Amino acid sequence: MSNENEKVITPAEQNEPLDKNIKLMSPGMMVARRFFRSKLSMIGLLMIVGLFLFCWLGPVVYPVWGETQQDFSGKTEYTYSLVTYEKDGQTHSFYQIVETGKEINALAAPSKDHILGTDKDGRDVFTRLMYGGRISLAVSFIAVFAINILGVVLGGIAGYFGGIIDDVIMRICDILMCLPGFPILLIISTLLDAANVAANMRIYFLMAFLTLFSWPGTARLVRGQILSLREQEYMVAAEAMGYSTSRKIFKHLIPNVMPQLIVSMTLSLGSMILYEASLSYLNMGVRAPYAAWGTMINIVAEDSNILQNFFNVWGPPGLCIIIAVLGFNFVGDGLRDALDPKQRR
Repeated sequence: MSNENEKVITPAEQNEPLDKNIKLMSPGMMVARRFFRSKLSMIGLLMIVGLFLFCWLGPVVYPVWGETQQDFSGKTEYTYSLVTYEKDGQTHSFYQIVETGKEINALAAPSKDHILGTDKDGRDVFTRLMYGGRISLAVSFIAVFAINILGVVLGGIAGYFGGIIDDVIMRICDILMCLPGFPILLIISTLLDAANVAANMRIYFLMAFLTLFSWPGTARLVRGQILSLREQEYMVAAEAMGYSTSRKIFKHLIPNVMPQLIVSMTLSLGSMILYEASLSYLNMGVRAPYAAWGTMINIVAEDSNILQNFFNVWGPPGLCIIIAVLGFNFVGDGLRDALDPKQRR
């Protein structure tokens, strides 16, 4: 006989926490908490956000100079012309000084008119730093996303289907990974010169070709993860329920690979910025009068006097590259630790 005063506990009440003030955290909230508690992650995030605000909002706040605009407020240029006239039956002549214009205000020191001075062509370094960051950051993001999309699709197909499809895709990866990157880009750059491609569009063509050669690493990562995941119990259940192949790959397998991909993408952004800067430094990417961080440093290779005496011309773009690479690496390290299932804090 049951006691009338005994309380019956329902199944719903059994699942409630002992302390109702304690809120259960979802896996996403736990990852976010671990990420935002990391000091390096927050420093990296602030560095990246600061660069984006500087590059995209800077020209709006500081619209004094244009990206390709030259400052002609330098030394005044004069010409001398001989003027002759007759007076009292005699011919008289004199030289007349005529002001013809201003020289380019090249390599000017930092001032209120030019916060970081001017380069050798009289262009404002501070303004070019902002526009150059747009190119470097945008191209790097586009290239990394394109590489990962190709890698996820082809790696997912290879890992799921296996067999002949896997062999064909992996052999293509092996061939592409054996090709030398920089020599091929040199050849492509020469072809772009012959085709008279616009100076501000060259880097996009080069990064597109770089994408075609760089996706095999991501494809191999995705394939390896899917080979281990496709034998899990939830995949057997999805097979028994008759889900379509695309749903099993993109709804069940790929989401489980995303944590590793996010970390890989974040770390790859820093490498891609260095790649773009190297191409521009070698005069293979963006060319004058348009700006990119690598192009702005390229001036040092052409004139050792600027390297020795005008740090304000090449130092700021180099510092921006360092900040961008460090920021993405800090965020990548933070994401890697936050997504680690062994982390309990």
